[in-house]
Amino acid sequence: MAQAAKSPKDVMIADADAATARAPVEEQAAVSKGSVTVKGKAIAYTATAGTLTIRDDNGRPTGSIFYTAYTADGANRPVTFFYNGGPGSATVWLHMGSFGPVRVKTDKPVYVTPDQYAVTPNPWTLLDKTDIVFIDAPGAGWSRPLGDKTGKDFNGVDQDGDAFARAITRYVARNNRWRSPKFLFGESYGTLRSGVVARLLEERGVSLHGVALLSTIMNHGVRQAGYDQNYLTLFPGYAATAWYHSTLPGQKPADLDAFVNEVRGWVSGPYAAALAKGSAISAAEMDAVARQMHAYTGLPVDFLKRAQLRVELPHFMTELLRPRGLSVGRLDARYTLPPTDLNAASPDEDPASTAITGAYVAAFHDYAVKTLGVKTDLPYKLSAREPGWNWDWSHRPPRGGVQTTPNTAVDLAYTMRANPKLKLLFLNGYYDMATPFYGAEFDAAHMLLPAELNRNIKFTYYQSGHMIYLAESELAKMKDDVAAWYDEALK
Repeated sequence: MAQAAKSPKDVMIADADAATARAPVEEQAAVSKGSVTVKGKAIAYTATAGTLTIRDDNGRPTGSIFYTAYTADGANRPVTFFYNGGPGSATVWLHMGSFGPVRVKTDKPVYVTPDQYAVTPNPWTLLDKTDIVFIDAPGAGWSRPLGDKTGKDFNGVDQDGDAFARAITRYVARNNRWRSPKFLFGESYGTLRSGVVARLLEERGVSLHGVALLSTIMNHGVRQAGYDQNYLTLFPGYAATAWYHSTLPGQKPADLDAFVNEVRGWVSGPYAAALAKGSAISAAEMDAVARQMHAYTGLPVDFLKRAQLRVELPHFMTELLRPRGLSVGRLDARYTLPPTDLNAASPDEDPASTAITGAYVAAFHDYAVKTLGVKTDLPYKLSAREPGWNWDWSHRPPRGGVQTTPNTAVDLAYTMRANPKLKLLFLNGYYDMATPFYGAEFDAAHMLLPAELNRNIKFTYYQSGHMIYLAESELAKMKDDVAAWYDEALK
């Protein structure tokens, strides 16, 4: 009797199971040598692309975690652990775009095809300041569960954070980096992860010198329906995007920083007060606030009133440039795309996301095989997401209880109190609508730290989007800012 044909979903699940079964328990390593020039000085480095086997408290292997480490000669050099977000994302973006010794050359907010990309030496690498380790999340990249573990065992705020803490500790132990100054560098969901990882490491005796947070989203609670904070969080970014696209009804301010600072003041004052009144707001006040929102964005007053002054992000993306027949990006609002339906309330897709994916994927595969010497039959997965994928958003904060929607800023605050030398650096793109800079400011302010610990927190801003490093001018500025932060943290 002939077997029924497998559905595409069954095939995908079978492929995932096969990939899991082939993941090595024994740690692997491909070692190569390279050199990169930073400010006229050649830095020789060793690249190690391999796996770290993480184990539970009973010593049983639970995961094979893929990493790429770049280390230079020198006594007691710092080491920084990088990871992207998702959740469940591979770390190809930070690896090939930010502070490694090579990067995919991208500079303008336009679509890049795989045949157009170039992988070049990175003059803005952080190897002059720190050794660098890029880590793929469990189930993403070439990381896989082991033994009887499956993806769902890692798919959660606390489960994922524990896996990263164990992988970092394993790297430290395997390479005897116990005395090295240690840093975390997370992007997007990786910033939420950093709160958990920093706390777990501190509790397990692995203290950090610093945590860098690129495009921060630590607090998911403000995004729940019925909370006005999300509209306040988004609006300064809306204004910055309007400034970039020249949709302001009046004369465009010359200085973006000064303009955004003015908007911040208005948002925390009249706008917050208006939203707090809910349906009790008077018609006169609604009109006045809508007109000021129009002045800061160019969005039509009647549109703002219909939205009751609360502009959802998808509606902003489609409305801002509707007269030009374009929608703007979420990850980077400088990117634009003509929508299928000019009357649509939400965009078809995010133009910032589709613009670079093909180039980065092609670049990494070519580089990993030809330069790093990686040999594996496993498919490199951009994301751990697969059929039936579900993320456990609950979180157990340090003082007990359960958060049904996580806010790991409280974990960072706890860790800073335990380790008063810990430094935080928030890196923010003005045109990032996915993780708005004003939200990072709100979260940091509500860590409720004493003044002496608040001095350990620094903010920097860039005319870029979610992936600040895509623009070379902003990457160069960010490198200078991060390098100065390392110098301060290592004093």
